[in-house]
Amino acid sequence: MAIGLSPHHRFLTSVSRLPSNHHPFYSSSAPRSGCRVRCSARSKAGPESPDVKQNAAAVRSSSPEPRAEVKKAGGATPTKSLNWVDRVLESSRDGFRFSEIGLEVLSIALPAALALAADPITSLVDSAFVGHLGSSELAAVGVSVSVFNLVSKLFNVPLLNITTSFVAEEQAVANNGSDDYRQLGDGFAEEQKTKKLLPSLSTSLALATGIGIAESIALSAGSGFWINLMGISVDSPIRIPAEQFLYLRAFGAPAIVVALAAQGAFRGFKDTKTPLYAIVAGNLLNAFLDPILIFLFDLGIGGAAAATVTSEYLIALVLLWKLNDEVLLISPNFDGRKVIQYLKSGGLLIGRTLAVLVTMTLATSMAARRGPIPMAGYQICTQVWLTVSLLTDALAIAGQALLARGYSQGDYEQAREVIYIVLQIGVATGVALAVILFVGFGAFSRLFSTDSEVLEIALSGILFVAGSQPINAVAFVIDGLYYGVSDFGYAAYSMVFVGVVSSAFLLATAPMFGLAGVWAGLFLFMTLRVVAGIWRLGTKGGPWKRIWSEAEQGSD
Repeated sequence: MAIGLSPHHRFLTSVSRLPSNHHPFYSSSAPRSGCRVRCSARSKAGPESPDVKQNAAAVRSSSPEPRAEVKKAGGATPTKSLNWVDRVLESSRDGFRFSEIGLEVLSIALPAALALAADPITSLVDSAFVGHLGSSELAAVGVSVSVFNLVSKLFNVPLLNITTSFVAEEQAVANNGSDDYRQLGDGFAEEQKTKKLLPSLSTSLALATGIGIAESIALSAGSGFWINLMGISVDSPIRIPAEQFLYLRAFGAPAIVVALAAQGAFRGFKDTKTPLYAIVAGNLLNAFLDPILIFLFDLGIGGAAAATVTSEYLIALVLLWKLNDEVLLISPNFDGRKVIQYLKSGGLLIGRTLAVLVTMTLATSMAARRGPIPMAGYQICTQVWLTVSLLTDALAIAGQALLARGYSQGDYEQAREVIYIVLQIGVATGVALAVILFVGFGAFSRLFSTDSEVLEIALSGILFVAGSQPINAVAFVIDGLYYGVSDFGYAAYSMVFVGVVSSAFLLATAPMFGLAGVWAGLFLFMTLRVVAGIWRLGTKGGPWKRIWSEAEQGSD
């Protein structure tokens, strides 16, 4: 009985013992088998050699029973790394072992980190060009982007994470020999019959198209409503440019959602380089078009929106083009169960995302009530805090893809190894970032402001920004581990609980202690996320039961 597994995982594990089959997306060595084969060397004398028989009998008579070999004097059987925390600490004391899995983690995480960093850098370039139009236009872009990102994070990020997990699981099973080619009909071209069919990918792209169109209609038709919701009055100088930018920017929503679904597929394939190339190409086009459309064609803020939308469609087209080389983008057989799985998991992650957004927005609101100077200092701290988190977020991507592969194939030993390694690298990265920020935060903060009062406020948050990095790293890595085994339910419910507790703490402490109360509330928010993750792994509930049960049986 597959205790703690969703129907999706039960199906995948039931076919994971098929023979290995090479697939173009895997350039690394074949996945490790979940079976253990005991081999014995033969003598040159052959199987009938009396010397071999005598030697074998002597070995059997002199070898103790396996149980007796591991018994202590008191009769207790020592357990080897039953506690996963002890296993991580033990491996860390021995030094970080750059095994095949460790190198694979880094090969996935590094390009992912660069891709994640590309968008913030492009936003800075956009702001630099728009800033030359005037302060009203720059403020208008800021308001419009905030609205757009709010909608994107709420719906698009859950789709991205679910696609990564489901595609990684199906790809792992296909790599083990599941023959999906036979599902193709005779109406397909001959070259299409050489492509892999992954139903989860087709479902994700279909949902992405629908979600993107819905977002585009909602943001363009309701641009005035959204700007009102942000508190921008009709007579405000930023009202008209904000509506104009949001209206035009909305036409890029379908491209963004489809591109994110495609990125999720590539992450599931453990390929983070292709999305990096596509994102860099799109962002370079954006930077090239910005001055031409804004100044040369005198389109102003509309030119900035047009440049951004054009770059988004380029990214989506490049990713779909590369996917189409290897995978059938449209499944010949519609599977309603896949849609239900996406909607169910997506609903859970939307709730989780809401909990995060509400907590972070509340913290920002509490800081804003202290006045413009404290708010400016707070903004510097949070920008640095969120930017450096991209490195550990990339580790979460690697952990998610590799854990989904091992879990779907029933290779729980490999799954445990992935958990140990990404947590070790996460802690090491967090400590390194903490040291760097303690030393260089003053220099970083001067990039954002030259106001001495603002910088003084920003420096007061150094203990939070730097000291929380190890906690942040573990929290983000644990998020990736949740998604790797499709533990979406616990990820959502625990985040709602953590958000409620942290929000209550913010409401109680921020009015009394000011920014110190806000920093404490955010630190509590991240710490409780880590505690919830450690508790989940330690209690071995849900899908984690299968991962740890084999280790416990092996230590008996």
